[in-house]
Amino acid sequence: MPEPHPTPADRPYMTIMPTKSSPTIARPKRPSPVLICGKCLSKIDGGKKLKQALKAELKHAAEARSGKRAKLVITGCLGICPKRAVVTASAATLGRGEYVLLGDGAAAAEALTMLTRRNAE
Repeated sequence: MPEPHPTPADRPYMTIMPTKSSPTIARPKRPSPVLICGKCLSKIDGGKKLKQALKAELKHAAEARSGKRAKLVITGCLGICPKRAVVTASAATLGRGEYVLLGDGAAAAEALTMLTRRNAE
């Protein structure tokens, strides 16, 4: 015969969350992540170099403001699928309804300014 479940008193680790939970807002210490389409990245020539260039630019931007680096997150298909380009986005660009298309790693610095710019010009 299986043993019964432990009572709430026997499992104090389960009482950390209140019984009626409400949504909690967490503010991260690092900037919002930069999203990059993994499908586009695998299809173009030099995709690995483009990813490295964008990651390096994120690192340089973090050093300039002496903070943490934004994460570069490889996603699935973002649904745009341009030819010979990679789709990137961030919280700032998605808030404006925009995506940034990168053709090569040379434009990574300019793309990063577009990805982190807060207001539309």
